[in-house]
Amino acid sequence: MAESPAKALRRILDSPGVHLGPACFDALSAKLVERAGFDYCFTSGFSISAARLGLPDVGLISFGEMMDQGRQIIQAVSIPIIADGDNGYGNAMNVKRTIREAIRAGYAGIFLEDQVSPKACGHTRGRKVVPRDEAVMRIKAAIDARKESGSDIVIVARTDSRQAISFEESLWRSQAFADVGADVLLIDALASREEMKAFCEIAPSVPKMANLLEGGGKTPILNPTELEDVGFKIAAYPLSLMGVSIRAMQNALTAIKSGQIPSHGSIPTFEEIKEIVGFNSYYEEEKRYATNTDQVSLQNGTFKLGKE
Repeated sequence: MAESPAKALRRILDSPGVHLGPACFDALSAKLVERAGFDYCFTSGFSISAARLGLPDVGLISFGEMMDQGRQIIQAVSIPIIADGDNGYGNAMNVKRTIREAIRAGYAGIFLEDQVSPKACGHTRGRKVVPRDEAVMRIKAAIDARKESGSDIVIVARTDSRQAISFEESLWRSQAFADVGADVLLIDALASREEMKAFCEIAPSVPKMANLLEGGGKTPILNPTELEDVGFKIAAYPLSLMGVSIRAMQNALTAIKSGQIPSHGSIPTFEEIKEIVGFNSYYEEEKRYATNTDQVSLQNGTFKLGKE
């Protein structure tokens, strides 16, 4: 029997070292993460909102749109995917539905935050969090929904109270999340290595996640060895793929506008593109179902229907 996505993720969490996870935003970016040899990846609400809607991650993208995008991502790869569950899309009862739908979609894990609605993106201004008891009840509801579903989906409990209130408040909330059964803890926007270390010292049996916002976030970008030394088990890189995609498209558009094409080396060959998106594997599988009528003999050779 095949290993479930959640079991695969739990195996990663139980293995030695720190495990790096880029954030994808669509099926193609997820396939590239898998092809690069990563064991798992995250979805990024920031990047999905940007790619799907062309809008900022400020609560405008809906629960249904996020789940639909997630299903497309999960179906494209075999590695476990951790969902960006935002704030669960409402109260504790909404959180339970969010968890049930994430399980049905095939997610290995999901992280849930304690922001109010509408939410704000991490590392940006204007973040506000719900009261302590409501924040804890969201995580308890997520744990209950998992048990009721007979699933082992990994619950990552995130607090945004470091920016919204104080570092001390974020430590209290993280400990409370651990006490009700969260599988992984995340404090967003930790501001120093010292804060990262102090975070990793609470609830020592619960794995810690680092959210390393590239290009100017509030959290120091530590290398993998430093992350492991501090005490982190997993690390997310939420904007690398979206950021380099934006810059690459801008450069390509500048070249085209000037009457050129993107420079050699900045664009894959057509053959490489076909391999990445799956043409070659499609052609191989297609051969299994070939019939005599699939081939039309021409005077100068054979033309196979459905091929280039």
